[in-house]
Amino acid sequence: MLPNHYQRIMDVVRRAGAPVTVKQVCRESGISLEPARSEAMRAKLNRLAERGWLRKLADRKFTTTL
Repeated sequence: MLPNHYQRIMDVVRRAGAPVTVKQVCRESGISLEPARSEAMRAKLNRLAERGWLRKLADRKFTTTL
């Protein structure tokens, strides 16, 4: 089971219905788009991809693995 903040990220990606960018996830999560915040979100998305929860595409977008 994922921690709550990762579950919220997964919900945003699932609801999108198409691959999403880091900025899209930040906007949908109500997180500022300032570089420090968006890089923190990028790190979380990359972690989810490394662990198999998400898939990172060649165009740097993320999608669910299901």
